[in-house]
Amino acid sequence: MPYEELFHTADWCLRVWADDLPSLFVEAARGMNALMQARPAAGPGTRRTLHLSAPDPEALLVAFLSELVFAAEQEGLIFTDFQVKLSENSEEWQLNVHMDGAPLLSATKIIKAVTYHNLRIRPTARGYEVEIVFDV
Repeated sequence: MPYEELFHTADWCLRVWADDLPSLFVEAARGMNALMQARPAAGPGTRRTLHLSAPDPEALLVAFLSELVFAAEQEGLIFTDFQVKLSENSEEWQLNVHMDGAPLLSATKIIKAVTYHNLRIRPTARGYEVEIVFDV
């Protein structure tokens, strides 16, 4: 499990690590699903492609996770499989992700928002690491 829940006084905090940036985005999404205790329903799945851009990888991560929160809360969908491609040009970062999921059967905990509080993606000896605070 390349993520762990950290103690936070008012919200939820998740530390995520991975070998590279695309994998960090995938593990952050999986970790967020685990925090919500989200369970997909059996039956036909759904596929979606998402294209996002932002000035830096932190803003892109918040935008990506926020899209997943919206899908769970407003559309009743949970995505569990991700193929992530990241690219950077002189002005912005871009994310292209193909996601597979299903209707949301249940989620024990609800996330209101993904925050920027102390958000910083850091290179480490094991690749990359980030701590994400979720407003609940």
